Amino acid sequence: MYEQIREDTLFIILYTVVTTMAVLASCYLLLRRGNAIAPDIVPPVRLRRWTAAFFASIALNHIWYMPIMFLASSDDILMTDLVGGMLDTITVIPLAIVVLLTMLQDRRRPLWPVAVLMAPLVVVGLHSVVNRSYALLPVMYAYFLLMGIGLTIYMVRAVRQYGRWLRDNYADLEHKEVWQGFVVLVIMLLVFGLYTYIYEGTVYLYALLVGFAVLVCYLLWRVETLSDLSIPPLQSQPVAGSSATDGETVEDDALSQATHDRIGALLKKHCIDTQLYLQHDLSIAQLAKAIGTNRFYLSQYFSTQGITYNAYVNDLRIHHFKRLYREAVAEGRPFTARQLAGESGYHSYSTFRLAFKQRMGQNVREWMHAMTQNSQEQQK
Repeated sequence: MYEQIREDTLFIILYTVVTTMAVLASCYLLLRRGNAIAPDIVPPVRLRRWTAAFFASIALNHIWYMPIMFLASSDDILMTDLVGGMLDTITVIPLAIVVLLTMLQDRRRPLWPVAVLMAPLVVVGLHSVVNRSYALLPVMYAYFLLMGIGLTIYMVRAVRQYGRWLRDNYADLEHKEVWQGFVVLVIMLLVFGLYTYIYEGTVYLYALLVGFAVLVCYLLWRVETLSDLSIPPLQSQPVAGSSATDGETVEDDALSQATHDRIGALLKKHCIDTQLYLQHDLSIAQLAKAIGTNRFYLSQYFSTQGITYNAYVNDLRIHHFKRLYREAVAEGRPFTARQLAGESGYHSYSTFRLAFKQRMGQNVREWMHAMTQNSQEQQK
């Protein structure tokens, strides 16, 4: 296989391009303070650094494999290949998992389990290098496949939990959701499948390079378009108007009826009457501060209502949209649904359309058409 690579100029050029892409992406994330891809978004610094380390590991491993294309000795090729596989095991694979975990910002997950997960692969890799043998590679493949399945199951649960956390804390979900992170996992599993079943031949190597190129481009875009969702520590701030005799602390599991009623009144006064819900990217922490309480009490209030914070704000915004629509129609003013959605607090029209359909059971066009027909029937 390597004899074919030596004479394949296109492959060597592509290999060099992918390596250079990884180097430039790593340097960009580490050295550039601003965001060149999405200037209005501030991405998580921690995610930026881990992703830069991942890109650097890809570049270093590609550099390590470069001599193998030109080595003549089978022993040298074998040793370079085994050591390269070992480097992949201790750098590229664990860093890819760490990047996936770091994308989830609902809590800072411990990273030491990644090291434990990779330990058997490291042991098998060391054994292969010391004995200069591929004998244990099937064991490594089987373990990696099981690890991929387990990681997929874990990520499904973690992303669903993360989605619930987003809906409980943020009114606008654009630039926050991370389901696309599964693209990373899918590419990893595809690469593994190619490595296992199509190891011989240049088709595998070309597919591997294309996969890495897509991975670098995707991750760079994903990191720079993901908002930093750091939330300050919860402070024990009582509900405005409450007294020490309420006997409630931040750790209480439920609100008293009196506190529940006070929060409802405060929301009407400081959120509904002032139309605070029109503020784009309003978080539950900001709303809690505006009404004079903390996000724990507010979360408990929405929980007793059987809704999420995201649903609460979207209900208010859609109600506002409907009112603006009726006013525009009554006054005969020209308008578009996109314009009214923007005036109702939505930065993204696609987000508005999804929220509208979820709450109204029909899309915006269908609702507007039905409203027009009702108006015409009433005029007859």
